[in-house]
Amino acid sequence: MEQYRNDELKKQLDEKFPQWDIQIMSMATAKAAAKINVEGSHTDADIVIDMECAYLERMKDNLENVEEFSRLEYLDGIGDPEGKYLIWDRQAGAIVVNQAVLDKYHLPVPKTYEDLLDPIYRNLIAMPDPKSSGTGYFFYKNLVNVWGEEKALEYFDALAVNVKQFTESGSGPIKLLVQQEVAIGLCLTFQAVDEKNNGNDFLILEPEFGSPYSLTGASIVKGKKDRAGVKEVFEFVVNDFCVYDKEYFSPGQVLTVQENKLENYPTDFSYADMTGIESVDEQERLLELWKY
Repeated sequence: MEQYRNDELKKQLDEKFPQWDIQIMSMATAKAAAKINVEGSHTDADIVIDMECAYLERMKDNLENVEEFSRLEYLDGIGDPEGKYLIWDRQAGAIVVNQAVLDKYHLPVPKTYEDLLDPIYRNLIAMPDPKSSGTGYFFYKNLVNVWGEEKALEYFDALAVNVKQFTESGSGPIKLLVQQEVAIGLCLTFQAVDEKNNGNDFLILEPEFGSPYSLTGASIVKGKKDRAGVKEVFEFVVNDFCVYDKEYFSPGQVLTVQENKLENYPTDFSYADMTGIESVDEQERLLELWKY
């Protein structure tokens, strides 16, 4: 997760379990998945948090059954029927506009994806690179689902003309917006809200086909469930801290009862068609077609 979320988790774990030395290591999704798949029960990780479900599906042979640990009620249709992981997060996206930059160039606020192709926005748009960012990929995958592969690829060919930078990370467009280097970004919603709450003049717009997203999960590495403290820590993380994290940090809806305490987070956005987002094979196929 983002460092401030990890820091809060560490703080709460140390308060709850002073008898144990609990370490949190942040690692890129693909790297963490590869590490656990290669090392199996010999890996130094006991618990995995905020791993994209597509990678968890590939890791199932190295995960314990954890459904018994959850006290929460999830939305229908999300989760693992085999119980190998519990849903942790819905990472949802929005089109984010820095109003100050638009005003500087006397430009209108875009309303649709097609609007972003207008030459008036040349070099004023940022998007995460789908090859390195799950955020970039879910924008890409949603338009493939809505328009079909051919039209979606044609769209991104046209959009690339206006894109100043395809950033390596999902937070890249937010940073460029804050620095006023671009006017428009395809971004994670909660990151944009955080910056808006820090005083940036941001408009957070729902994409016309709904907010694209990916789901993440949490689990215990196979063979680690009976290690001292692992069950207790995992149960606290996926119940108590999960609720706290959704309330204050990442409010994308995953629970049937979920309170949002993050000011300015849009609660009226609909969610986009993300059929197939959990398939790593589909992701690899689509990324082979990505030119940028």
